Amino acid sequence: MPRQHHVAVLVLPSVVPFDLGVPVQIFGYPRPDLGLKRYSMTLCALKPGRIKTSVGFSIAVENGLAALRRADTIVVPGIDDLDMPIPAAVTRALADAHKRGTRVVSICTGAFVLAAAGLLDGKRATTHWMDAATLSARFPNVTVDPGVLYIDEGSVLTSAGIAAGIDLCLHIVRKDFGAEVANEVARRLVVAPHRSGGQAQFVLQPVAEPRGQKLEATRAWVLDRLAEPVTVARMAKYAGKSLRTFARHFYEETGTSPLQWLLRHRILAAQQLLEQTDHSVDRVAGDAGFGSAVSLRVHFRRELNTTPLAYRRAFRQTATL
Repeated sequence: MPRQHHVAVLVLPSVVPFDLGVPVQIFGYPRPDLGLKRYSMTLCALKPGRIKTSVGFSIAVENGLAALRRADTIVVPGIDDLDMPIPAAVTRALADAHKRGTRVVSICTGAFVLAAAGLLDGKRATTHWMDAATLSARFPNVTVDPGVLYIDEGSVLTSAGIAAGIDLCLHIVRKDFGAEVANEVARRLVVAPHRSGGQAQFVLQPVAEPRGQKLEATRAWVLDRLAEPVTVARMAKYAGKSLRTFARHFYEETGTSPLQWLLRHRILAAQQLLEQTDHSVDRVAGDAGFGSAVSLRVHFRRELNTTPLAYRRAFRQTATL
């Protein structure tokens, strides 16, 4: 049986229930219809017992910090009480785990816990936009970016507020087991399969059309034509808008530009082709709309810090573990 990737979720007093529920649902919920269970999950705390959440009810946690020593990934959900001293035993356990090579992840204000452990020093990080200034002032060695959904620094990952934790956890699933598995998990959760980490925290939803987003049909039209030389001008023409109006409405609905959105979906298409087929890099590049293998390699290096062939090898090695 393939080895399961073990996730430990650290529960601290005043934990935000939504932030806690995200990793529990994504990493701890059994999905036998998706194949062998890829993750195992443990809740842990400073000491076993009942931990009071930010909204008053308590969570029974059966494991102490020793559970962190068995983890491949540690997730720290957000806490509501940002003035609460983080126990030295917690920060030491997190720092020691990271030194051993454990991946460490925060959701929302969980970044304050990672920062207290020194794990964000010299790195970019994010948190809920309302708390970003406090994080920056309290930990000046951290480069805080309040304008993104999540930041992946390799072995340390941070997300913005609440729902951005879903995006980050799906990003982790995508890194661990590929785009197809992540998309299946997203479908089960009834959420968007991917929102880029660099997407803005602020997404202005138009209120004039209660039936849905104005450009949803245009985006669906583009996704059916990824292999074609789709331009922003073609997108705007299909939507029946001027270029300027189209770009403004697109950003209001998605938090990103049409070109960045198109690039991200072409990369996702290329990832799935590399995972699921033995097509050459040239063919993958053409089918995903990059035009050439050279262009695909450039974008893979820039966006994923890898090459198409290295991605295929890494995915297939992971799939056989």
